[in-house]
Amino acid sequence: MSRLGDLLAVSGFRLGWGTVRRLPERAAYAAFDRVADLTVARGGKGVQRLRSNYAKVRPELDGDALDALVRAGMRSYMRYYCEAFRLPDRSRAGIEAQVVVEGDAPVRAELAAGRPVVCFLGHLGNWDIAGAWGTRALAPVVTVAERLEPEEVYAEFLQFRESLGMTILPLTGGGDVFAQLRGHLAGPVLMPLLADRDLTARGIEVDLCGHRSKMAAGPAALALASGVALFPVSIHYRRVPGSWRHRVVITFHDRVEVPATGTTRAKAVAMTQQCADALGAAIVEHTADWHMLQRVFLEDLEPRPTADTAVEAAS
Repeated sequence: MSRLGDLLAVSGFRLGWGTVRRLPERAAYAAFDRVADLTVARGGKGVQRLRSNYAKVRPELDGDALDALVRAGMRSYMRYYCEAFRLPDRSRAGIEAQVVVEGDAPVRAELAAGRPVVCFLGHLGNWDIAGAWGTRALAPVVTVAERLEPEEVYAEFLQFRESLGMTILPLTGGGDVFAQLRGHLAGPVLMPLLADRDLTARGIEVDLCGHRSKMAAGPAALALASGVALFPVSIHYRRVPGSWRHRVVITFHDRVEVPATGTTRAKAVAMTQQCADALGAAIVEHTADWHMLQRVFLEDLEPRPTADTAVEAAS
C-alpha cells in the first residue's frame, strides 16, 4: 500500500507538470485558486497549522480577518505550485518581466568583486522563480533541497530545479552538506538557503515575531567559516494593478554584521537573530505569502507540562 501511495504521488506530480503547462495561463491560475479554496473549506491539518502560525504573527486580527488571511495564504501557496509546474516553459525574458528586485546593489558589488554571497531565505513567495532569476541575472545558484518522500518525487523536483540552472545538494543522504556548500564558496556564486525552519535538530533559537523559534544555523555558520557576506532575503507577491497577474518581489535586506566579540556560537546566534528580525518584519507585512504549514514555534513543538508532570518534576 505504501508503494501504491508513492506511485500515485509521482503520477500526480507528473500529471500536474504536464496538464497545467498546457492550460491557458489564466485558466491555470483560476484552477489553483479553486483548489486553494476547497482546501481551506476542508480545514485539514495543514490549514489548521497555517491558521495557528498566522494567528501568532498577527495577533491583532479577529476571527473573520484571520479566516480571510488563511484563504489568501492558501491561494498564495497554490499560486507557487501553479508557477512551479509552468516554470520550465518560461523564457528568460518572461521571468525577468515578472520579477521586481529591491536592495540588490550590495549583492551585485560582492559578486562583481569575485566574492560569493550567502542568502538567508524564508518560505515566502516563490523561491523557485527567485532562484531561476538569480542564476541568470546575478550568478550561478547553489542551494540545498529537503529530500522528499517518495524518492521519485524528490527526483522530479531535483530535475526541475536543475533544469532552471541551479545546483542542488540534498540536505540528507548525500554526505557532509556543510562541507559541500563551503566548497562551492570558492568563487562568485549565489547561495540562497531556506532557513526559517530548522530541519537538523541543531538549529539556533531566535525570537520570530514575538515568539521563540528555531532557525537553521547553516547560513551564519557558512558566513563565519568562509568570511563571505550574509544577506537576509524576503520574497512576496505583488498584484499587478487592474490585473489578476502577480509579480514576484525579491528584497535583499541589509548585510548581516558579524559581532566584533564573542564565541563563534554567540556570533552565529546574533547573526541568525538579525536574519530573523528581517524575515519577521516581512512576514508581518506579507503574511499571506508565508507558506508555513508546519510547526515552527517552540511552544507548538515542545509538549507543555501537565499538572502531573509538574508534580513529578518537583518531587
